[in-house]
Amino acid sequence: MQSNKKEIRMHLSLLRGAFFAVSALLLAMNVGAAESDQPTGPSIRPKGSGVMITRSIRNGSLESLRDIVVRPDDFDKNGRSEPVERIPGPGHHGPSADAIPGARFSDPRIVQVTVMADSAFAVSVGSNVLGVGKGFAGPQGKFSVNVPPPDTVGAVGATQFVQMVNSGFAVFDKASKAVVFGPVPTNSLWQGFGGACEQDIGGDATVVYDKAAKRWIVSQLAFESRPQMLCIAVSKTSDATAGWWLYAFTPSSTDLPDYPKIGVWPDAYYETANMIGPQPTAAKLCAYDRASMLTGAPARSQCFQLSSDFAGVLPSDLDGATPPPVGSPNYLVNFDTRGTGPTSSSLNLWKFHVDWANPAHTTLSAPTSIPVAAFIGACDFGGHCIKQMGALVNGLDSLGDRMMYRLAYRNFGSHESLVATHAIDVSGSNQTATTGVRWYEIRSPGTTPVVYQQSTYSPDATFRWMPSIAMDKNGDVAVGYSASGRTSNPSVRYAARLVSDPLNTLNAEKTMHAGAGAEKAGNTRWGDYSAMTIDPSDDCTFWYTNQYLAASGTLNWSTRIGSFKFPTCN
Repeated sequence: MQSNKKEIRMHLSLLRGAFFAVSALLLAMNVGAAESDQPTGPSIRPKGSGVMITRSIRNGSLESLRDIVVRPDDFDKNGRSEPVERIPGPGHHGPSADAIPGARFSDPRIVQVTVMADSAFAVSVGSNVLGVGKGFAGPQGKFSVNVPPPDTVGAVGATQFVQMVNSGFAVFDKASKAVVFGPVPTNSLWQGFGGACEQDIGGDATVVYDKAAKRWIVSQLAFESRPQMLCIAVSKTSDATAGWWLYAFTPSSTDLPDYPKIGVWPDAYYETANMIGPQPTAAKLCAYDRASMLTGAPARSQCFQLSSDFAGVLPSDLDGATPPPVGSPNYLVNFDTRGTGPTSSSLNLWKFHVDWANPAHTTLSAPTSIPVAAFIGACDFGGHCIKQMGALVNGLDSLGDRMMYRLAYRNFGSHESLVATHAIDVSGSNQTATTGVRWYEIRSPGTTPVVYQQSTYSPDATFRWMPSIAMDKNGDVAVGYSASGRTSNPSVRYAARLVSDPLNTLNAEKTMHAGAGAEKAGNTRWGDYSAMTIDPSDDCTFWYTNQYLAASGTLNWSTRIGSFKFPTCN
């Protein structure tokens, strides 16, 4: 959920003192805490280092998620439509127009307008089931409240798939495809923890699976507290319905850590956020103490605050059984918004190396500029130009001002690869005034990063946006996304390629689930993100989750969870 900070602060300014008192009382009552309940005060900066060090203001334990008291009313908390917090695009650094200026063009030379025939081995489809949203029910009851946007995200583990939306989540059995737990409000994970993490259901939830440790990691915001908190939970086993270690961090004493995204790395859990406050929006890059959090011990974070030139940064998330080379930093990427022209033509890559023993040795490199084909982010770097079928419907938000989750990393031994994606405006010939999916494979991030392949997938006039990308152990790639147009309802689709296919191309598009309705006037919010992940059991099967509408209406979204793989990967 993108938080309307000005509105929240205005409505709550008279209640801050009372909330602090109540929060402190709730914290003091939680006997399960493993350390002091009091905030740690200002961040510490080691001499000679720009890193900011904080520790968890609270940590505790949930013995079993299966034993929580289900509180359906929690779904109603903070259930309101809120506008997106836009990231300034190149050339304007302010609110951008919703219309696509006719004089601005993305590079047409890398637009894939010809639909490739399927590879010799087309994908084989696995599961395709209803996810959390309108019409969803599970062992804990029905999902009752749709918060716009859904922030649909999910991850696949050893035996389960965990799906989260803005106000709730559910756990599915991977083999049977059946829901085994949920839906429950997201803050159920912090039940008994006390304070804002238990009381608030701030949204922007993210879930990833730590494949090496066989653990789940969940984060979500608690933005109605002061200071605003980032709540992180780490499962004690690979069973998401069992026990969890619980944490509350305060990345800033004043700003909201909006749109947080997390990635797993051997030395830390890396999380990025757009800091929203009195100053212009800027990214904060944080490393959380993975080793301590796997045991439930008090944990620290080490963070760097970037300037307002940089926002929408993603951390790399490790896929596959082969870790990065020993001592490798985490790689973080965004696209450059500092230019004075109407387009962007480069990505930025940072290297974040954390040293837990001596934080003065923790480093963040200056950003390396990676040239790419010129582009304009979808809907002129944001806005709601995405068309839907029907006359009485709105344009939908594109979030074309940022990279889309995840930045997936894989070490092949012979080379390292990052795959990344976002939505752009597509212009030229029959592609005028539509949006397409730009995707990249970046190699050698640890030395001199280069774009090994890049393309814009836009085979027709359909609007494609809200993408997510992943790569299997063979090097095959799949991109999932939303697709909509003047003659079609928003639907869940994907396109994939074998490693042996011609570079810069995807095969024919597949529809995972066709939408049967459009978002009517009154709400433009859509997605905020979707999630493509790789099954750790075979390192071949792609799992994808995204939203759609089963019938036209307002705030009545549903979600889908599907899987597929190439038979050549086994």
